[in-house]
Amino acid sequence: MSSIVVVEGISAAGKTTWCRSHGQSYLIPETFPADRQAQPLTGIATAQYWTDWNAKRWGDALEMEREKGCAVCDTDPLKLHYSWCLYQIDALPKRQWERQLQTTRIALLERRLGFADAYFVKAIDPLIAKQQCEGDTSRSRDRFEVHVRLQPFLIQWYALLGEAVGGRVRSTLPDDGLPTDAILVSELRYDINVFDRFVSSLETKAG
Repeated sequence: MSSIVVVEGISAAGKTTWCRSHGQSYLIPETFPADRQAQPLTGIATAQYWTDWNAKRWGDALEMEREKGCAVCDTDPLKLHYSWCLYQIDALPKRQWERQLQTTRIALLERRLGFADAYFVKAIDPLIAKQQCEGDTSRSRDRFEVHVRLQPFLIQWYALLGEAVGGRVRSTLPDDGLPTDAILVSELRYDINVFDRFVSSLETKAG
């Protein structure tokens, strides 16, 4: 097998626990730049800052894939869904979503970012997520309530992405781990036409 796999869901959905249980040897953990709190909330420089960080994680995934044949990403390196979801709940200006889209599209054209070969997306009852959040004292989840509001849009994003990339999105985290024999490298990793059609489908649904 040679593939890049993304595991997604809101904060406290259980994705990190699943990744550690079933993909520890191939794991690209969710990470953040140390100086993120110093960044402005809006502006083209901020959009580029986050795109560059996301591209670093994609590069880490490519390196892991080359070394071990597989990479399991705890959260999507593309990460564009986060800006779109924030925009949907009026927590981010539309202009900033457009800037993030612009810088991400350029990175995809440059093959610094791309589509994964498979996506596993976990939806969770907000009450259960809250219980799991409160029971995990090892991590700070200061934006948990925002994540709960984002979940319907995150699910919508990946449902539409599944249509765009040929059914490579699954709405589950398999109990028995990765179905490695069923994941093939996608020929659409850097397909800008697929990206543009996908973004158009977001606009149609949101409109």
